[in-house]
Amino acid sequence: MDRKTLGMDAEQRAEEWLCNQGLILLKRNARCRLGEIDLIMYDRDTIVFIEVRRRKHAQFGGAAASVDWQKQRKLIRTARYIMSGQTGWDGYPCRFDVVAFEGDQPPIWYKDAFRP
Repeated sequence: MDRKTLGMDAEQRAEEWLCNQGLILLKRNARCRLGEIDLIMYDRDTIVFIEVRRRKHAQFGGAAASVDWQKQRKLIRTARYIMSGQTGWDGYPCRFDVVAFEGDQPPIWYKDAFRP
């Protein structure tokens, strides 16, 4: 499989896994002129922006470490832009999660992985 297919597979697996954890899907691959959010889900009373990362192994910090400050800043800006265009979302708290896949291991879910 090529990188794009592997990434799409990881996003699908993350979505299914998070739904099994009780989250509700709002949007998948939400794009705007500033970037893309892999998954936007609802967790009880919180809108959750989720970045899905997949790496073959944990070398160089692994999948979660690849969400560096530059990527975080881009995700925050993208989320703000998406939020501004959604009616009814403005009263909800939000958070940023990362779901990391490394090799064939089960996903690691980093709730509230970073803050704006």
